[in-house]
Amino acid sequence: MLITSISGIRGTIGGQEGEGLTPHDIVRFATGYASWVKSSSGEGQPTVVVGRDARLSGEFVRDCLVGALNAMGVNVIDLGLSTTPTVELAVPAESAAGGIILTASHNPKQWNALKLLGPSGEFLNASEGERVLALSRENAAYADIEDIGYTEHLAGWMETHVDHALDLEWVDVEAIRAKGLKIAVDAVNSTGGIIMPMLLKALGCEVVEVNCDPTGNFAHNPEPLPAHLEELSRIVVEEKCDLGISVDPDVDRLAFVCEDGSWFGEEYTLVAVADFILSKTPGNTVSNMSSTRALRIITEKHGGTHTASAVGEVNVVDAIRSTGAVIGGEGNGGVIYPASHCGRDAVVGTALFLTHLVTFGGSVLQLRANYPNWFMSKDKLELPDSDVDAALSKLVAAHPEAEVNVVDGVKFDLAEGWVHLRKSNTEPIIRVYAEAESEEAASALGGRFKQELLALLKH
Repeated sequence: MLITSISGIRGTIGGQEGEGLTPHDIVRFATGYASWVKSSSGEGQPTVVVGRDARLSGEFVRDCLVGALNAMGVNVIDLGLSTTPTVELAVPAESAAGGIILTASHNPKQWNALKLLGPSGEFLNASEGERVLALSRENAAYADIEDIGYTEHLAGWMETHVDHALDLEWVDVEAIRAKGLKIAVDAVNSTGGIIMPMLLKALGCEVVEVNCDPTGNFAHNPEPLPAHLEELSRIVVEEKCDLGISVDPDVDRLAFVCEDGSWFGEEYTLVAVADFILSKTPGNTVSNMSSTRALRIITEKHGGTHTASAVGEVNVVDAIRSTGAVIGGEGNGGVIYPASHCGRDAVVGTALFLTHLVTFGGSVLQLRANYPNWFMSKDKLELPDSDVDAALSKLVAAHPEAEVNVVDGVKFDLAEGWVHLRKSNTEPIIRVYAEAESEEAASALGGRFKQELLALLKH
């Protein structure tokens, strides 16, 4: 499986050229990106920052990528094992023309990907991504011997990332240290196993490490969802921890487990952090269309305005900028704090959440009880070989009672909640998200629309 999009190239390892993430495909895409970097930067020999998560395929993908970039006359700063937000911070700090993160995020270990950044350390916009795709289809013009690039291996950026988080204005390091929290961390055997214990120990926490050895052999499905975190929940209770923390393989998604082993709710990661930031710097918030209504409720409580953007980090960041939002992100546990940088960051999110927790003065369970209860159902169906857009149009016609938003897929706002159906940009699936005031109602609502769509797809 190979999926190309404006945000990068993602695929399973192995197979024929053009059918998986093969060396040929990596080189082809790397040369397209190198051509774009050289033309957009105006530099004869620009520099690109590269970092990777701990996936088993990471080293060979990096070798193919870096070799191609150097052959195109692009210098590389190789951070080695890293995280997505670490690379995002490093790009502007190292005065680089761009960056590439080797990670398939929450996808299983047979997947890997090249995620592309511009000089600001943010993901490429649609026009930039389309240009890279177009250039990757052209014959590459490789550099002469005098102009080939070089590679510098640079250690220490994860430490720099932690220091950055601790130095943020509203992170109260001393208050967290004084609390002496005991925290279990599940890093699914990727680079979160390096940076998250580093952060927590710097904050004076006692750390119980769960799947923190960065072998790339993921101990469970790497998406931080309740069904995949039973071990973490059990250990939080057994070890009498104050809370549990789960991050995905590239550390841009963050989820919490309460002291009794219950699920805080990945949708409520952003809600809690936003509540804290809004109490310090009142303003607006942004989340994507598939995120909980609870953020809007909390934002309005603080006197701000909430904006719902199209799904995708680049769209959320655009909306953060256009609305001057003080906090934003995605309901999948992605916290974007623009005072730090405009990218999802579990390190920054953790530092802010822990400050909020110790300032609040109660337990994680008590903190969660402060927020309105909306329950979300997240389902999906395999992308069929039929006209999905036509089926969605028929589904809209079948629901005149709904307020419909077609900015990104189709969202049905109903009296009892909402349903959002959209084709994924990263997997061959249709995502079916629903939210209502109970788990049963959300599941039933999403299930009803899923079955209606399936029926329409068969005709």
